[in-house]
Amino acid sequence: MHALLSGFAPIWVLTGIGYAVGRGGLLGEQAEAVLGRFVFHVAMPAALFTMVSGSEPDDFGHPSMVAFAVSTALAAGLGFVAVRRVFGRGRARAAIGAMSSGQVNSANLGIPVAVQVLGDASFVAQVILFQVLVLSPVILTLLDSGTRTPDGPDGPRPGGGLRRMLTMPVRNPVIMASLLGVAVSATGLRLPAALAHPCDVLGAAAVPTALITLGLSLHRGPAGGTAPRADRAETAVVVAVKTLGQPLAALLVAGPLLHLPEKQLLAVVVCAALPTAQNSFIYAREYGLDTGPARDAIVASTLVSMVTLSVAAWALGP
Repeated sequence: MHALLSGFAPIWVLTGIGYAVGRGGLLGEQAEAVLGRFVFHVAMPAALFTMVSGSEPDDFGHPSMVAFAVSTALAAGLGFVAVRRVFGRGRARAAIGAMSSGQVNSANLGIPVAVQVLGDASFVAQVILFQVLVLSPVILTLLDSGTRTPDGPDGPRPGGGLRRMLTMPVRNPVIMASLLGVAVSATGLRLPAALAHPCDVLGAAAVPTALITLGLSLHRGPAGGTAPRADRAETAVVVAVKTLGQPLAALLVAGPLLHLPEKQLLAVVVCAALPTAQNSFIYAREYGLDTGPARDAIVASTLVSMVTLSVAAWALGP
């Protein structure tokens, strides 16, 4: 339990600092918007490029990664359908619901938890790459198509949707940075230290700044003071899918279906039980959506996952 608390501590501390800064008005009224744009357009692309360019994504075909990918697809798909069909939301908000349901906090929480519970973070590295190279582009495509503005006075011109989809990697810094990282990794190139080190330093600011931004939004709270009942129900469903549905799906796929060894089974379930990544809040804010559901899902799933992670480590661990 001490290991889990050590992993969660930075999340609570940095989010609390953001809340205190927002409550004191230290950074002004536009702080959340400015910091959110900084994370999405500058720090996060730098972090993703550094991560992907220095990786060797050759293990995606490993059964452990297959089990995690299936659990992610099931959780994200269920979250999308629930938000879209049950709660009647638009495609973009359903995409955020899918992200909140299926994308795990693999970097700043997954790595320390994996080191303490599993003994190493090698599988988490594969999870990070899967989310960067597969899940994020799908979510961003749904967000882009769900928030696009008409191309003409009578609505989208013919081919407008296809044109936007084809040009999205150029317009979206997260996808562009990931693709550049893949190109560098595939060619075996390595950036000179004079370029690589500034990119590392800039990328290191992504997670803490995102958590500070999340804390700022907690101070602002929902319009009107209290989230509508439908929003609270939507958040409850998303959190249930994330903290219970995804690890259970991972357990079923990795155990009865693939018969993975105990250590691999534990790795898949622990990673699937990680809470919602703060990227869902950053994406919702960047695309002009209501950030309340994503923010609440992050906070609630982080609380609940302390229990589910402990149960998974106790039940499946040595």
